[in-house]
Amino acid sequence: MDFPGLIPFLTQQPLLALAIVSILVATLGGMLRRPLPIFGGFVRGLGNLGLVGALLLTIAQVTRFTTGNDLALPQLGMPAQSVEGGETRVPMDRDGHFWLTAKLNGVEGRFLIDTGATLTAISPAIAQTAGLKPKPLPQAVMMRTANGTIQAQLTTVDELRFGNVVARDLDAVVAPGLGEANVIGMNLLSRLASWRVEGRTLILVPHHPQDPSIEPTGSKAARGNRGA
Repeated sequence: MDFPGLIPFLTQQPLLALAIVSILVATLGGMLRRPLPIFGGFVRGLGNLGLVGALLLTIAQVTRFTTGNDLALPQLGMPAQSVEGGETRVPMDRDGHFWLTAKLNGVEGRFLIDTGATLTAISPAIAQTAGLKPKPLPQAVMMRTANGTIQAQLTTVDELRFGNVVARDLDAVVAPGLGEANVIGMNLLSRLASWRVEGRTLILVPHHPQDPSIEPTGSKAARGNRGA
């Protein structure tokens, strides 16, 4: 076994590390119960508590993957986007994709960055909450999904904001066949000054970096250009 490489691996798998440590602590507590009943019972209880915590956190993580709910726990190593200098950095999630949290017309949602998607796609639930309307002359496009070809309605997003990136007047489709998923496509990425992947991190560099701590104010006209 490659023991020198085991520790770096476990640092990237915090739930697995927690479970292994909890098992070791519970085992040690069991060994100490005979010579030191009270102390051994206490140590074993700590190990069992750690195992329960690892189980609950695993359930939370699986729920996030299967429902799209944002239950990310960055303090335990689950990836979250960050802003460094003029860049927004998005770590690769454990499913091998790049996910980020964005606000669409002020409504927060979880978005998959898909370089293979031409248009940004919005789930019906977020589209309704964000008040997205079909284009004045309704236009439908056909999209291929895992469940076959579906009809999606074209719309316009007033503002999509994440990290230090803001895109305004962005064409998108409301795609019922995608379920609860939301997708950032190439029509947004192409507005950026650049984007690249370094190792397990996607780096997005906008032309006009925005302060992520400042919420938008005023009308769309007052906010100026198309952003990004």
